[in-house]
Amino acid sequence: MLDFLENHWRDLLDILILSSLFYWLFRFIRGTRAAQMFVGLVIILVASFLAGTLQLNGLNWLISSLKTVWVLAFLILFQPELRKALTSLGGGRMFRSFTRTTESFTLRELVRAVESLSDKGTGALIVIERNVGLRNIVETGTPLDAKVTAELLVTIFTPPSPLHDGAVVISGSQLVAAGCILPLSQNPRLAYALGTRHRAALGITEETDAIAVVVSEETAQISIAEGGRLVPNLDEGTLRSTLATLFGPHEEEEEEEVEEEQKAETEEAPARP
Repeated sequence: MLDFLENHWRDLLDILILSSLFYWLFRFIRGTRAAQMFVGLVIILVASFLAGTLQLNGLNWLISSLKTVWVLAFLILFQPELRKALTSLGGGRMFRSFTRTTESFTLRELVRAVESLSDKGTGALIVIERNVGLRNIVETGTPLDAKVTAELLVTIFTPPSPLHDGAVVISGSQLVAAGCILPLSQNPRLAYALGTRHRAALGITEETDAIAVVVSEETAQISIAEGGRLVPNLDEGTLRSTLATLFGPHEEEEEEEVEEEQKAETEEAPARP
């Protein structure tokens, strides 16, 4: 047994790695439109193998002629899925220390703005960058590079502001751009009642790891999109706790510390001369 392991440990390692890759790929594409395309690709590969084995010269020549474009076709057909897969690999815990975090002050200002916009029935779409950069989205809008404040966000989305129809992108503690154009979700199972803002919020979270906060202009409801999923009808407390959870426990701890400091200052205020 030991001799077998010494002679074939590389083969066993190779099999283990390939099995893990195929298992991860199966779990990743299961339930998505990529699953059907992947089945079609497997059928083509099986046909190529049978054509070579059975010496079907005509079919073998046709498939061999198309081999040069298979890689390009694969990249084009699976572009959204490949981008999402690479994003998930680069978004692991070991890489998060290299990315900027969203400060608790920014989250508090964001919650204040969203609550105010909801009370007024003003539509809004706010995208918060996480590990994946949103430079291509930022370039579609108007650069601002301003500190995130509730007043600024409310002003941007209040008509007749020329930027109120697009999305705002927040990176770290900076509001980097407004009036940005987002990709719409391609999910065919979405409800027809969902408007353009909600479909855009889902679209950007399907392609990146960003968080999108939506205020409906029709119902004034607050929703959060993350990972291609939409959580609707949130109140101020649920929105704050959800954002704190999504951006890490340290944000929630910082927010609690700030609230305790503010409470202590309020209690000490009457005692001051």
